[in-house]
Amino acid sequence: MNAKQACIIGSGSSGITAVKTLKEHGIEFDCFEKGSFIGGIWRYNNDNQMSSAYHSLHINTNKYAMAYSDFPMPSDYPMFPHHTQIYQYFEDYVEHFGIRPYIQFNTEVLDVKRLENGNYQVVTNKGTGVYQAVIIANGHHWNPRYPNFPGEFTGETLHSHYYRVPNQILNKDLLIVGIGNSAVDIACEAARLHAGKVVISTRSSAHIMPNWLWDIPMDSLANPIFGNLPVKLQSIIMQISLLLARGRQRKYGVPVPSYPVLHEHPTISQDLLNLTARGLIKFKPNIKEIRGKTVIFADGSTQYFDMIIYATGYKITFPFFKNIAFQVSENNEFRLYKKVIHPDYPNLFFVGLIQPLGSIMPLAEIQSKWIAKILKGEVQLPSRETMLKSIEEDKQKMMKRYNFSPRHTLQVDFHPYKKSIESEIKRMSVNKRVSAPSV
Repeated sequence: MNAKQACIIGSGSSGITAVKTLKEHGIEFDCFEKGSFIGGIWRYNNDNQMSSAYHSLHINTNKYAMAYSDFPMPSDYPMFPHHTQIYQYFEDYVEHFGIRPYIQFNTEVLDVKRLENGNYQVVTNKGTGVYQAVIIANGHHWNPRYPNFPGEFTGETLHSHYYRVPNQILNKDLLIVGIGNSAVDIACEAARLHAGKVVISTRSSAHIMPNWLWDIPMDSLANPIFGNLPVKLQSIIMQISLLLARGRQRKYGVPVPSYPVLHEHPTISQDLLNLTARGLIKFKPNIKEIRGKTVIFADGSTQYFDMIIYATGYKITFPFFKNIAFQVSENNEFRLYKKVIHPDYPNLFFVGLIQPLGSIMPLAEIQSKWIAKILKGEVQLPSRETMLKSIEEDKQKMMKRYNFSPRHTLQVDFHPYKKSIESEIKRMSVNKRVSAPSV
């Protein structure tokens, strides 16, 4: 069986830019999408069962920072578009660049196996193909992670991944575990509905970042100049900016974490502080024990709840890797060079497997360009030893800055990371070095 050059798994926001990029570079490929549509998590009620979008969801990154480099969002879009507008943007992107015919829908990848000759066998529900390279773009916000607490809750439970509409939480005394973006969005929606008491349980809290600093999108402060400053100085500047934007968050009744700003992923909300100050959202520390519908917290207090929503993140999993012997740890640690390349599996690439302080889409775009140049033989990779050393250095740097938790194993700073991939493309150009081996 002749091997095509590449296979792309997934047609979400990362997959479609990989499709476009490989098409532009003249690389022969197949793209397999489990569902009937593009868009991944941004298609509400996607039939691939992987979407976590809820009805009221808006993007928390401004539209200019989120857009692909060669396809701006429409000028009439609001600064922080609704998920239906984001999905339409992806549809327009696919139509504009003519890439829909390159995506095979309703095609689920069942198994990826590396062959003795270095190629990859990809088995789908519709057949089997052999490829020189495989690009994984199946996302990492689809397999819910649940915590383990002593005891059993006898009320309703729901992971934030399955939250869709307010009727699911109406007239319920609600406990939300976690203080990330989804947790806070759901808490604010419940508080506005006066749905019952709304309590957020959090181990360490988070720095709450509003969408706006006066009339400037708050995330626009994270520009290339700011991104290249020392982290300590970035933290000081961001703390001053937050004080100007919303004052001291403890004054609103929201706990303040012990770590500095930018030493854990911030939570973005324009509404949480005000709703908390009005008494509509309360806070409790971590759960100590559950007894029926009564929850005992770490401070010894107890409260009764009808429902617990676990906004506790996701596991990184690849269900089609049945015959490839690398593992993702319980902490979501996955050791990739530049978050893209596994040093022990040549020509196995990952796109969008990152959690930036900023938007994934432009970073997935530059990752795809790097991969395309590798596949074309225009760029070569460093040695395995060099890649392993870089992976370990990145891990140590991450552990020094962040708490080592599943939430931060994929963390990158937008502009420094983008610059590092651009530098990799230039530094390792075969015009300056020996020719790269063909894939």
